[in-house]
Order: sequence, then structure tokens, then C-alpha cells
Amino acid sequence: MVKRQLLLLSSSRVHGYGFLDYASNDICNILTDNNVSSVLFIPYAKRNHDEYLRLAEKPFKKWGFNITSIHTQNPHKAIQEAEAIFVGGGNTFRLLKTLYDLDLVKTINRRVLEEGVPYIGTSAGSNVATRSIHTTNDMPIVWPPTLSALNLVPFNINPHFVDSPKDSTHMGETREDRILEYHEEPDSSTVLGLREGATLYVKDNQAIIKGICGARLYIRNEKPKDIKVGSDVSYLLQ
Repeated sequence: MVKRQLLLLSSSRVHGYGFLDYASNDICNILTDNNVSSVLFIPYAKRNHDEYLRLAEKPFKKWGFNITSIHTQNPHKAIQEAEAIFVGGGNTFRLLKTLYDLDLVKTINRRVLEEGVPYIGTSAGSNVATRSIHTTNDMPIVWPPTLSALNLVPFNINPHFVDSPKDSTHMGETREDRILEYHEEPDSSTVLGLREGATLYVKDNQAIIKGICGARLYIRNEKPKDIKVGSDVSYLLQ
């Protein structure tokens, strides 16, 4: 039976680590467990696709995996033939708009949820894997036709989640304030705030917080709570 397999990263860069290095074991495991030899890279969150591909190639080649970019080939054919998909970070609005412009949203959803193709996302790539991009940190430099995303999980993520320093003199809204504002809307989703270095691993109907740092969970009309690395959060998939 085909199972959903996702690895959603807070960020591709964490202090003290190279590009994607903090999540290298989990990335390699999800690819190796599925006998993946080549990864399809989706660089649409950034403008310079060639430069982004060169950056992404380095770790994957070091780990023994080939990587090709969707921007160098027919995008529909590339998704149809992909052994695994890696969606990089950047601007979430630009990424989602491009996926809609190229009519790739339904195809990616089907390949991941119905055919079990592993999906790895980081930052914006994690945002678009969720129900919607309402809780991205990015500016709407372009506007997609809808904020609804790939819907690979039934909740939202806030990557790069930052706790408010207790001794801060900043008087503006905190990240938590923004998420609670979102929850004032009646149709809002649960939000998983991934701190830098946190990842979410999903296999079928099981979800676990992994990485090197925990998360903060926001369920509408409930008190926010911290989630430690190793915690089972499968209940979020129900």
C-alpha cells in the first residue's frame, strides 16, 4: 500500500551547519529507504534557478544522489517521472504562484498522496506542502490565484519560528501574536511553528518532530504549547 512520505524542514540553513547538513541523516534515510537515486529539485521560490540548482547539487551529490531541476525540462513530465521531490525555500508566494501557473499543484498532490513519492521541503517548500500559506513569513511580492496549497498535510506550518525574547524592548507584534491573529479567523488551521533546526517527518498517518530543535503548536481556542524533538504529533493528521 502506498504511503505518504514527507520531510518538512524549518530551513535549509542553520547556524553552525552547511546547506541542509543539520537534516542530512533524515534526508538520506527517506531517499535510501525508497531506493531513490535521482531527486527532482523545484527552485521556483527563487528567481535565479540555475544558481539555486548549483547550491542544491552540492549536498545531494556529496550524499550520493543525482539531482535535476524542473526548470531545465518539461515540468509535467518531470513530476510524472520523479523518484523524489525536493522543494527549496525562498519566497512562498512566488513558489505557489509558479506551481499554479504551470498547473502542477494537483499533479504533485497526486504523486505524493496516491503514489507515495517522497517529498522534501524546506522553508517555503514546507509552507506549500500544507493546507495553505496563510502563515508564511514572506511578503506577497506576487499573488497566486489562491492561498490554498498542496494540502499534503491538513494543517499549516510557520517555518523559522522565533520565540519572543523575555528581555526584548521590541514593541511590535511577535510571531506568536501574528499566529493568534490568524486564529481569529473562523476557518483557520492548526499551525505548527518549526523553530530553526526543527523538521517534521510524516509517514502515512504518523508524524514525528525531528531535527535539532523543537516546535511550538497552535491549535485554535487552545493554549499554545511547546513540542520536543522526538514527539509524536500524529494527531495533527486526523
